[in-house]
Amino acid sequence: MQYRTMPGSDEKLSALGYGCMRLPTHVGGPASSLIDTPKAKAQILGAIERGVNYLDTAAPYHLGASESFLGEHILSDSALRQRVNIATKLPCMRIKTTDAMGATFDKQLAKLRVDHFDYYLLHALDGPGWDKMVELGVVEFMERIKAEGRVRHLGFSFHGRKEDFLRIVDAYDFAFAQVQYNMLDERYQAGIEGIDHAHAKGMGIIVMEPLRGGSLVGKIPVSVQKLYDEAEVKRSPADWALRWIWNNPKVTLLLSGMNVDAHIDENIRIACDAPPSGMNEAELAIIDRVRATYRELLQVDCTGCAYCMPCPEGIDIPAAFKNLNNRHMFGRLEPTLFHAAYLGIQTPDGQPHWTSSCVDCGKCEGKCPQHIPIREKFALVQRDLEGPLVKSIAWLGRTMMGGGKKRARP
Repeated sequence: MQYRTMPGSDEKLSALGYGCMRLPTHVGGPASSLIDTPKAKAQILGAIERGVNYLDTAAPYHLGASESFLGEHILSDSALRQRVNIATKLPCMRIKTTDAMGATFDKQLAKLRVDHFDYYLLHALDGPGWDKMVELGVVEFMERIKAEGRVRHLGFSFHGRKEDFLRIVDAYDFAFAQVQYNMLDERYQAGIEGIDHAHAKGMGIIVMEPLRGGSLVGKIPVSVQKLYDEAEVKRSPADWALRWIWNNPKVTLLLSGMNVDAHIDENIRIACDAPPSGMNEAELAIIDRVRATYRELLQVDCTGCAYCMPCPEGIDIPAAFKNLNNRHMFGRLEPTLFHAAYLGIQTPDGQPHWTSSCVDCGKCEGKCPQHIPIREKFALVQRDLEGPLVKSIAWLGRTMMGGGKKRARP
């Protein structure tokens, strides 16, 4: 395993951190709390044995079950606790009062079965979120838990405008920042300028969404694969994407939400063989061309995190945007059929939940960490995937399956 030093300390952190937002589940959904405990435990223990020493979780992950799972099955073992750094986050979006900060923190310590956190973050900050937390006394709260020895390093994760990131970095002596950064999002949100600024102030940089919610791996556009095939050294899409991040020596570590054995194996292999400044100019030029190609194809900058869910009208927002992007990357037929099936037929209640069912409440946009204008993007979904033919096919499918009998034909 490759290790990098957290600035301001002599601590060696594995370049690959284990993100516990997408643990394997019994039902497979990213927002499910039904963690497949034996599988998740075996995967995390295997990663620790191979050198991963940073585990990242948060109060909302798996509807609150991620912290409890780690506490019961990993951190309750004192020997394992000594081998890993545990990071979790204060759910700033839920904090309404000053007292709630301390109460939430104490509950997290209890759920994770530890007496201190190695790394503690203010979760999903943006400019207004930071201003709210300052008004509630978060600076005093951070100073207190640090003085009490219940937190070793304080930081924040960020989803907002670059200008707000810069002022938050300058407002408090944070030890590290967690930012979205990948080969498509080099200048998105905090971006490379924010990374450079934080690093210059002696902060560690932790990267999230390195594979953009998995959209940079697996099935990829033919035009992108052709670019990778031109390289002298042949690599998988994951290898290209992760290696590009680790090429930046200012990155302390990146987090991957791993839940497939083969993916864990591949990520650890790459982490062992991706030194800082290890890519040559020809390889970086290929990444530039890949980025430009993706930008031409993608319609929505959705990573599939599902923070926008649940929708009051039952719309599967991440699935709708995934189908839209896939239609433009891989052709019309398969994504269109998936859309008809997933939003029009195979819904939990057997009724259709098209994006055109949106009642314009805006709750999803208030929760989206990417600040996507979801309702505006729904118009693209409706244009490309929810025409009369698709809705008629879905209606026919529901009727044949015995559903939707009491509803009028669309």
